[in-house]
Parts: sequence; C-alpha cells; structure tokens
Amino acid sequence: MTVTMIKTKAEQMLIGEFQAKAGRLPGDAAGRADAMAVFERDGFPHRRVEQWKYTDLRNVLKEAHPIAAGGDATPVTADDVIAALGTLAAIEADRIVLVNGSYRADLSSMPHGAQVSTLSAGKTKSLVAAPGDETVIALNRALVTDGVTVSLTAGQALKRPLMIVHVAAGPQPQFVSVRNGIAADDGATGTILEVRVTLKGAATGQYNGVTEVSAGTGATLQHIQIGLEGAAATSLTSTLVSLGAGTVYRLFQATFGTGLVRNQSFVTFGGEDAKLDISGLMLGRGRQHCDTTLVIDHAVPACESRELFKAVLDDDARAIFQGKVIVRQDAQKTDGKQMANALMLSETAEFDSKPELEIYADDVVCGHGATVAELDPDLMFYLRSRGLPPAEARTMLIESFVGETLDKVEDESIREALSAMARAWLFASTPKSA
Repeated sequence: MTVTMIKTKAEQMLIGEFQAKAGRLPGDAAGRADAMAVFERDGFPHRRVEQWKYTDLRNVLKEAHPIAAGGDATPVTADDVIAALGTLAAIEADRIVLVNGSYRADLSSMPHGAQVSTLSAGKTKSLVAAPGDETVIALNRALVTDGVTVSLTAGQALKRPLMIVHVAAGPQPQFVSVRNGIAADDGATGTILEVRVTLKGAATGQYNGVTEVSAGTGATLQHIQIGLEGAAATSLTSTLVSLGAGTVYRLFQATFGTGLVRNQSFVTFGGEDAKLDISGLMLGRGRQHCDTTLVIDHAVPACESRELFKAVLDDDARAIFQGKVIVRQDAQKTDGKQMANALMLSETAEFDSKPELEIYADDVVCGHGATVAELDPDLMFYLRSRGLPPAEARTMLIESFVGETLDKVEDESIREALSAMARAWLFASTPKSA
C-alpha cells in the first residue's frame, strides 16, 4: 500500500514557486525538474529520517519565503557589506559578493592566483547531484540561482584569502539557493571563506547552500564557513568533499546566533595518505537551534580524519552533533578520531550528541567521545576572588573552553577576527547569576 504524504504549507509554497519561476532560473532545466521531483516526493526531512531525527524541518519550517529567481538588483553598497561583516572586514582578502543569491560584480574583486566563474554566466560545470537523493540538496539543485566556482590550477597558491560573501538584503524575505565550487588541482594551496550575513534593516530570509570541494593530489586547503544571518534566519548548508592522495583539507564552521542552522558535510577519501580536519564552534541563546552532521567515508587506506566541535548554549538553545565515520574493508591503516564538547550556561539548554563508527577493516585506530559540562563554580570563585567582575570571569572561562577550536584556524588574522566575534557574543550573553 502506497501512502501519500500530505504536503505542508512550506512545501506547497516552494513547489508552486518553482512552477511559476522555473523559466527564469539559469542552467539545466531538465536537471532542475528531476531534482524538484525528488523534493515533491519526499518533502522536507523529518524526525523519522535518521540523519534528521534531531532537526524536524517539516515541523519547524512552517512557511517558506518566495524563492529568489536570480538577477537581483537590490541596492547594496560596499560599505553595507563591510558593516555586515564586522570584524571580518579587517581581514585582507579578496571578496566575491552574492546578494540574495545573485553574483554582484560591482561589489566583488577577482582574486590573485585563482580563476572564478559564475553559474549565472553559464561558465560553471553542471550542478551537483544529491548524494542518495538527499532532499535538501535536491531542493538546492532545483532552485539554485547562482554561485561561484573557484579553480586553482596545479601548483598554484592563492596570494591571500578569498572571501565569498552571501548577503541577504532588501525589505522582503526570500528563500535563496546558492551553489559554490572549490576545485584545487594537484599541489594547489589556498584559504577560502564562505560568510553568510544579513544587512542592517533587511528582512531575515531562508538560505539553502551547497558547496562542492574537489582537491587533487597534494593539495592543501583551509575552508572556513561562518554564519551571521541573525536570530530569525534559517540556514541549510551542505558541503560535499572529495579528497585526492596526500591532500590536506581543513574545514572550520562557526555559527554565531543564527536561528536555525543545519551544517551537513559529506567527505570521501579518494586517495591514500590524505588528512582531514573538521572543527567548529556553535554559539546559541534564546531558542536558537544548530545542527552539525558529518559523514566521513574512509574509502581508501592510510588516511587520517579529525573532528572537534564545541558548543556554548544559553537559555533554551539547542545544539546537535552527529558524526558518522565509515571505514571501508580495504581502508586499512585508517586513523580517525572525533570529539564533541558542550558548555551549558542554562539548565534549559539542550545538547544532543550521536557519534557513530562503522568499521569494516581490522587494522585501524578509531575513537570518539562527547562531554557536557557547566561552568566550574570553584574556578569562578577563584577568578572573582582575584578581583574580576562576574561577567569578565565568566567570559574568560568560556573563552578558554572554545579556544581549542579557534586554534584550528591557521591564518592569524582570521583567527583573531573569529576570537573577537566570539568574545562579543559572550559579553552580550546575560549571566544567570552574579
């Protein structure tokens, strides 16, 4: 017996918007239609979908905003972007800017040492397919308006970091879908940031982004993703990574108070002796919800993976860490470790951790762990006895807790900017007691 799932208001809205605006969307129309068929069949994921059991999108996403259809001309100045970036604006980096899902040449500067192409110009490769028909990625494929592909040729090095800035602007909220690509040939090196911001006074929207990363033999990439959309925003980001032999890939994800965030990463080792380091920081208060989900596939021997995530949660905020490591039968000499730590500043905050190891090889070193803790009252008493005000003592202890993840960011200017942002968030959090 076939059961037809009743479509929610948000699902009906997106399906109707696609039917009305499909002719205005760039790229492969047939591929878009196939992807939308997946979404029409499955809808938003819900708690009965194992990888989404802690983030019931079908229940949480009551309404969807009108979809962005490309060619956005909302007035935005360089000063507007700088103001939205805050301390990140001080980083000496080239910037590629997309406003409401559309590339804006007037706000962008081409990087030295890389080639950049845009989807809207018809110069990027075909859209990625969703792994296993993952419905959020399929929805991105159906609705994507634009995005950039950054290509590093063999042996090439970015002269300075490249920042891809996704800007929400204008008085009307939108559902924005963007796809980016990072392609590093053999021996290429670079640092790339993806930053999501909302301009002051702009409507807070919904974002669904996919980034595809392909790293060749001996490539070295630092990839940083930062969410600054605002407490009313919804952000769904998917990162699909393929690593070649001897590759070193470092991914750092930071979320500073976005309302609903799902960062999901799918990484496949395609060559031996590759190294992966994924780390991140989740800061939440109010009723904010941050979900980090990883699937790490050790498909070949002699590779190393490290995952370290830390959450600081206040009020009724909730964070999730799901980390699945798969070690295939031929992937001997695999070295994999993952850890998730949460610091609870409120008795009503929630942290859910679900580490998984799926191992089919016998010559491996793999492990995982998770901890949940509160601020140590003895350490608080010690710092206050030395004359520190309560807020400063509290912030100092929290900074010490999150510092291990921030140290994963190798570029000093980026690390300092992130540290300043974390410190500002901590000082803005009202202590529960003196």
